[in-house]
Amino acid sequence: MLRGVAALVVYKGKPALAEEQGGRLELTLEGGAKQKVRPKDVLFLHPGPASLDLKVPEGEEEAAWELLEGQTVSLRELAELVYGAYTPEAAYGAYLLAQRGERFVLEGEGVRARTREELLALKEAERKRLERERAFQEALKRLKEGSPAPEDRPLLAEVEALARGERKESPVLRALGLPETPEAAHAFLLRLGLWQRENPHPRRLGLPLQPPDLPVPPLPEEDRVDLTHLPAFAIDDEGSQDPDDAVFAERVEGGFRLFVHVADVAALVPPKSPLDEEALRRGANLYLPEGTVPMLPPAVTEALGLGLREVSPALTFELWVSEEGELLEERVYPSWVQVKRLTYREALGVEALRPLEALAEAFRAKRLAAGALEIALPEVKVRVEGEEVRITPLPPYPSRVWVREAMLLAGYAAAHLAVREGLAFPFAAQEAPARRVEGEGLAAMWEQRKALRRAQLKAVPAPHKGLGLPLYAQVTSPLRRYLDLVAHQQLRAWLKGERPLSQSEVLERVGAAEAVADLVREAERKSKLHWTLLYLQEKGYEGPGVLVERRGGQGVFLLPELGLSAQVALPQALPLNAEARLRFLEADLPALEARFALV
Repeated sequence: MLRGVAALVVYKGKPALAEEQGGRLELTLEGGAKQKVRPKDVLFLHPGPASLDLKVPEGEEEAAWELLEGQTVSLRELAELVYGAYTPEAAYGAYLLAQRGERFVLEGEGVRARTREELLALKEAERKRLERERAFQEALKRLKEGSPAPEDRPLLAEVEALARGERKESPVLRALGLPETPEAAHAFLLRLGLWQRENPHPRRLGLPLQPPDLPVPPLPEEDRVDLTHLPAFAIDDEGSQDPDDAVFAERVEGGFRLFVHVADVAALVPPKSPLDEEALRRGANLYLPEGTVPMLPPAVTEALGLGLREVSPALTFELWVSEEGELLEERVYPSWVQVKRLTYREALGVEALRPLEALAEAFRAKRLAAGALEIALPEVKVRVEGEEVRITPLPPYPSRVWVREAMLLAGYAAAHLAVREGLAFPFAAQEAPARRVEGEGLAAMWEQRKALRRAQLKAVPAPHKGLGLPLYAQVTSPLRRYLDLVAHQQLRAWLKGERPLSQSEVLERVGAAEAVADLVREAERKSKLHWTLLYLQEKGYEGPGVLVERRGGQGVFLLPELGLSAQVALPQALPLNAEARLRFLEADLPALEARFALV
């Protein structure tokens, strides 16, 4: 490179003029911009003088390749062979030939002429690429027309993977001008007549859909109080597969004695064991209309589910409660129990449950007097049985209240014990609602639910205003909820005189489990809505709705038979809690939305 003479170089793939200035190069780029760079940042083409008005001459590329096949030469030698001269234009032309990579390929500052075999392989690869592109365009045409062929299956699998959230992009949807979102992929598959019943939501949220496959240890040998002489009833919805609590109450002097027996899961699942770590990873059982995905291996439920065997191991909460519903004393211990399983309907006719009914009413009245909120909106159970979707309203049996109050008492007693004994514990807390709603009926409950603050799980005690309790912890579902299991692990450590988890360890588990539990709840909600919309599409619907909110000319109705809310245009003014008949119009399955109209 001559001082004061502009040489021709390549910088970031573009031609530039370079002049030396104090060990660096000053470049003149296309368009006239100036830039200083290091010599190693450019590829030298010609010492100049040169300009950027480069008109590459006609050359003999093929003849040069035949002479050089398999050899490596400089850019200057290639320019002279192809163009018969070494000019800036010829040097740039040689660079472009090498950059194109057909017969020549740039290697460092030299150029290698490909071998004949390489050239044939490149041509074959290009032929295959063109063939793939042709096949892709033909497949796109079929997909646009809604008539996919068997050979289009790999492309459809790519769209399905996006719909399930297993990939982030789809060349197929991009080529069709559609958004590359899971919802758009789902809608596209539905238009093609595919995925009519596929529920993508749990996979989309990254949740495992198979039970854990881990060995389950035998029940350890330890002292247990034999309570098999006392009645015990596991009361649940029909078809429940994981009975993890049972109850019995009797009248005693001054009030009641309540037994709440809970599956002794911590006996088989100690902290930091493989089973414990897997349960933490899952957070909770995943209840889908298609079936349940447990957080623990099924063998744990088989061994510990109350009433699944003639005698079951349990962790028993024995509570003494006053006539006014005041907790007087609690004991917690491992036990053997003999449990009878009942549905909520069957429980209504069991005379032995009358004391439980009276105790539940006393404790419920005490909670309500302390500010507890009672919100009872219609609920349904959605199940997929074979090819049929079934929606079953859950009747508000009084026995549901009996069981609920017993479980709340056990949680209150466990939290009270944990505070008294200085145990780190996963406490449940809730601040007072943003406002108290006056009024009656479903509309008032709907409005009150909107004013609720989210319940939180903490490693320090705090009031649960929604329940009207100064302390509370969930302890009655360790087969189904990970933090209930943590509570049991802490109680067992205390009972056995072992070191319990520290507050920081409990807090770490609370944070991790709650993050996963949020995903589980979202998957359950969306899956339930997915199958409800499919039910409506397949069977249609006309039935009662209750007006719970007015929004301008629109009304929000609750449909008790479907456990669904719908926003509907109101042709005339209706009072809140008014009942009307609604007819299903259509559903948008990917968006999880349904349209109804007043009959």
